[in-house]
Amino acid sequence: MSGTREGDGKAAGAMLAIGELADRIGVPTHVLRYWETRFPQLKPLQRSGRRRYYRADDVALAERIHHLLHVQGFTVEGARKALTGGQQASDPVPPLDTASPPAAAPAGVSIQALESLRRRLAAALDAA
Repeated sequence: MSGTREGDGKAAGAMLAIGELADRIGVPTHVLRYWETRFPQLKPLQRSGRRRYYRADDVALAERIHHLLHVQGFTVEGARKALTGGQQASDPVPPLDTASPPAAAPAGVSIQALESLRRRLAAALDAA
């Protein structure tokens, strides 16, 4: 077949059903439907039976929204402003790679430092 394949067996750029996108970014489907009501830019195609299909641009936008809300800690209103240019988000969203698990810590943070922090937090919780 022509075209690059993704980890889910679809060609790169193929439309994703709502369940596929939800699995890809790690949120329930009702969250994606909620985002559609709060982010006017997120407009998937709706086919018969109101089935939603997300194009590549919609997938990228949903990944961006997820990053703003769940990684950077924006509120929905803050994420809306960031997407419309009223506020700049500090980090670009790296594309999600579902084929392989993350192998390295975020830029500038070593695995050892994160493990040390985890141990200190666990000890603090045990002491409380």
